[in-house]
Amino acid sequence: MKRMGKTAIVLMLAAGLMAGQAAGVSAATEKEDKVITVAHRGASGYAPENTMAAFEQSVAMKADFLELDVQLSKDGRLVIIHDTTVDRTTDGTGTVRSLTYEELSQLDAGSFFSPAFQGEKIPTLEQVLDEYRGKIGILIEIKASYLYPGIEQKVADALSDRNLDKPNNGKVIIQSFETASVEKFHKLLPDIPVGILTSSANQLTDEALAQFSTYADYINPNLAYISEDLVNRVHALDMGIMAWTVRNAVYVQPLLDAGVDGIITDYPDYVPRHRG
Repeated sequence: MKRMGKTAIVLMLAAGLMAGQAAGVSAATEKEDKVITVAHRGASGYAPENTMAAFEQSVAMKADFLELDVQLSKDGRLVIIHDTTVDRTTDGTGTVRSLTYEELSQLDAGSFFSPAFQGEKIPTLEQVLDEYRGKIGILIEIKASYLYPGIEQKVADALSDRNLDKPNNGKVIIQSFETASVEKFHKLLPDIPVGILTSSANQLTDEALAQFSTYADYINPNLAYISEDLVNRVHALDMGIMAWTVRNAVYVQPLLDAGVDGIITDYPDYVPRHRG
């Protein structure tokens, strides 16, 4: 795990210099015992996905990261929504890319989940960054990049404009199913950790993992593909691994037993803070 492993070593050395070798080992062990909890589209089991309400719930539930999906409006704004159409999660119809930000901002993105969330809006990436930077980690999924030429640069600019292009704590991560998009973003902002999302066994072969390890920091597979062997092979290449998407608590312990570094879930309270 490129950045996580380096951080653990630094912590160990610092603790050893200050309080002896035993203290260093203890600090490193505690870090390795930590499980990263990622609130999928926010705490989307409790609030409408990809809304400020879901992100606020992520913070309240003490998740380590909120995860979100970013696309482009017709006029080039970075908007937070999962599907490439607005039909499922709003009271509107049509593709995201066919609607301006002004049109998207008029939609109700909460009522599909519950009447209690009527009036929730589709946020922009900039709004989320401004509100939650420093409060919680932010895992940004670049969605359907093949529909949005230049989206990687726009995301990079939004981060750079806020001095988030060189995080010293790994609290911003970029991921995508489109490997070319991940690689493109890595070239733009090489200090930001990036991850490959996958639900394909073909992307989890030794050869594929070795190729990804030349630029990626994480491999984030569908939970159905997680095994101790896969975790060990990913770790051997100095990458981290986070599984998606947990919607039933029964899946948590097997993932922990396999040794994953993080769990992406609609229900952040399902995941323990430490492996125990």
